[in-house]
Amino acid sequence: MWWGVVAALVANLLYSAGFVLEKRALAALPEVSVRRPARLLRLVLGSWLWIGGSLALASGFGAQLVVYRTLPIAAAQGIFVSGLVILVLLSSVLLGEETSGRERYALGAILLALLMVVLSLKEGSDTVSRSAPAPLILLVCVPSLTLGVWLYGSAERRARHRHRMPTTGVEYGVAVGLLYGVSSLAIKGVSSHLTTGGFGGALLGLLRSPYPYLLLFTGVFGLVMSQAALQRCRASLIVPVCTTVTCLFTAVLGTLSFGEALPADPLRLALRIGGTALAVCVLLAMPKHDAPPKPPPPSSERELPIHESRRPAAEDTGVPAGQGTAAPPREGDGG
Repeated sequence: MWWGVVAALVANLLYSAGFVLEKRALAALPEVSVRRPARLLRLVLGSWLWIGGSLALASGFGAQLVVYRTLPIAAAQGIFVSGLVILVLLSSVLLGEETSGRERYALGAILLALLMVVLSLKEGSDTVSRSAPAPLILLVCVPSLTLGVWLYGSAERRARHRHRMPTTGVEYGVAVGLLYGVSSLAIKGVSSHLTTGGFGGALLGLLRSPYPYLLLFTGVFGLVMSQAALQRCRASLIVPVCTTVTCLFTAVLGTLSFGEALPADPLRLALRIGGTALAVCVLLAMPKHDAPPKPPPPSSERELPIHESRRPAAEDTGVPAGQGTAAPPREGDGG
């Protein structure tokens, strides 16, 4: 079990570093859009910084395979949520992003929800399931993918409104989180096939399952959707929202789909359900819009010293200061 805990912490670091590197690379690229995926891929593949971030994310997926082979789904998601703290720290140091007081309280509440879920675990009593019925997996995943794509498209349509308020990216985070939740269940399924004896039998059984195809769909669409969302919104908010949705989706539906029983002890059951409910409430309470930028102060006379701004208008005519203009000669003067 301790190997699973270490692998989960390593996955947290890799995921956070990958998202931050991709966000930093996207800040230097032209605007990308899901409506032009070929152009998006061409731009990001030309950035070495983005490639480094994507390799970190891919390594995180590899660590996640180890996690799901050694830890129950609910325990794994509880540890994954703790990666939000790493993400916020890296975003502050490398991206210069600042979180609002409300968002910091929300992250504190998420950590409290994590603590409640972790306290509900008990080594030796939580079993790690190895399989799930394929029709049940499809029944859970296909509507979730449809909802995620629709929600993302709805957020894109609202973002094109000229007089919209600046969005924080909560809708983008929920949409991408649903796709990554399906991807997480697919990774869990792939890890279960790796435990079977013989490479040939494991590969054949894996190809007959829906998991590699779910991974392919979520990998392609998740890549395109997440890059456009990261370029538009703060990583310190969109990634926590995405992570929260992914972890809750996987913990609840994954536990039910793979048949991993909930705690029988009333206290542990209350902690696990209460922690999940708290995380959902925090997600719903997060601000939907960023505060509009403050207008700059008027520039007239702002950069001039006070004594210069109050000089008489005569200086504008080129007459030296302290001398008046000569009066025109009148008729009869000059004797």
